[in-house]
Amino acid sequence: MSRKQLARSGGDLSQLSGDDTGCTILHLDMDSFFVSAELLSRPELRGRPVIVGGRAGRGVVVSASYEAREFGVHAAMPMSVAVRNCPQAVIIPPSRGLYGEISRRVFELVGAVTDEYAQVSVDEGYIDVASAQRRLGRPAQIAQRLRAQIEAETGLTASVGVAATMVVAKMASARAKPDGMLVVPTAQVSEFLGPMSVEALPGVGARTQEVLASYGIRRIGQLAQADPAWLGRVLGAHGAVLGGYARGRDRRTVHERARDHTISAEHTFGADVYRLADLELELLRLADTVAYRLRAEGQAAGGVGLKYRTGEFATSSRSVTLPAPTDVAAELHAALLPALRTLHENNRKGVRLLGLRAADLVRIEDAGRQETLDAAEHTPREAELALDAVRAKFGRTAISQASLLRRGERGEGTAR
Repeated sequence: MSRKQLARSGGDLSQLSGDDTGCTILHLDMDSFFVSAELLSRPELRGRPVIVGGRAGRGVVVSASYEAREFGVHAAMPMSVAVRNCPQAVIIPPSRGLYGEISRRVFELVGAVTDEYAQVSVDEGYIDVASAQRRLGRPAQIAQRLRAQIEAETGLTASVGVAATMVVAKMASARAKPDGMLVVPTAQVSEFLGPMSVEALPGVGARTQEVLASYGIRRIGQLAQADPAWLGRVLGAHGAVLGGYARGRDRRTVHERARDHTISAEHTFGADVYRLADLELELLRLADTVAYRLRAEGQAAGGVGLKYRTGEFATSSRSVTLPAPTDVAAELHAALLPALRTLHENNRKGVRLLGLRAADLVRIEDAGRQETLDAAEHTPREAELALDAVRAKFGRTAISQASLLRRGERGEGTAR
C-alpha cells in the first residue's frame, strides 16, 4: 500500500449512512492491477507475495500484491529494496500488451454505462453517472453492477468510491480496497475526511505537509477550518484548492478529463549519467515515445513537464506551458531542453532517472494548430505521422528517428 493510501486511514466508516443521494461521481480503481493481471495465468501464486517489475540492474516495482505490501513493498520502490524487505516474494517481469488489453475491456464496460468518464491511467478512472440514473438506477447500484461486470468479464476485481465530487470519490475508493465499494454521503463528507492526515489529500507532498505541520495542521479536519485567505498567503494559489478539497469541494468535473489526463514516460539508467549530450538524447527518446502515444489517442499537449532524479534520489521537476498544443516530439523536446540544461548546470551529480510528461491535453482537432507563411513544405508532424504508419505495419521498433540511432539500445547508461 502506498504512503498516500496509508494516510487515507482514520475514522469509523461504519458510521457512514450509505445514502447515495447526489453522489453521482464514481472513482474506479482496479485492485493491484498489474499483479492481478499476471495471476490470471498463474493462479497457483494467489495468496503469496508477488511483485511485478524489473529485476535486473536498477529495476523498480511496478505493482505488488497485498501480501507483499504487508512487508512494506510498494510501487516505484527500487527492486533491491523490495527484495530486501520481502525476500520470499515471487518476481514477475511486466508482460507486454497484457495490461492495455485488459484495460480496454474494462473501459468498454464503463462506456456501456455512460460516455461521461475520464480514464486517467490504465487501471483508474472517474465516471459521472448523473445521466445514467434513470436508465440504470441509483449511483451505488450502478457501481455494484459495474464491479460485478468487470470481474465476470476480466476475472479481476475493482474498488469504487461513490461521492458528490472527484476528490472525495478518489479517497473513498482507496478506503474501499481491496474489492469493495464505499459511499460517502454528502452530509457526512466532513465526518469522512476529518480524521485523515492532510497527506491523504491529492496535491499534498512532503513540503506542503511540513509547512502545514509547522502551524499545527496535521489532520484534514484542521485544514478545513483554516481561513482561506490565510491558506492563500501560506501556500499560494494552491492553498485555496487544498482548502476546498479538505471541505470536500472540488471544481473539477469529469467533462474536463482531457485537461486532467496526462501521458508520460520515464527511464531509469543502468548507471548514473553525467554527460549532457546523453541526457538530451534520452529526452528526445522520451519525447518520441510520448508524442507517439499522444497521436495514438488523438490528443495534443498544452504543457510538458520534466522529471530529473539524481543517483542520490534527489528529484527536481520543471513544467513548461507550450505556445500551442502539440503532438510533435521535436516540439516537446525543444520546450524542455532549457530546463534540462539548467538542471544539469546547477547539479553536477549523475542522473539516475529522466522523465517527460505531457499535460493539459486537448483533442487534436481542437488544438487550433496553424502553419506559418514561412513553414516548410513538409512539417516535422508529417514526418512523425509517416513514422507512425510504418510502426503500425511493422511494429514499434521497426523505425526510429535518425538522431536516436547514435546510441546503443535503450537502457544503456553512461557513467563518468
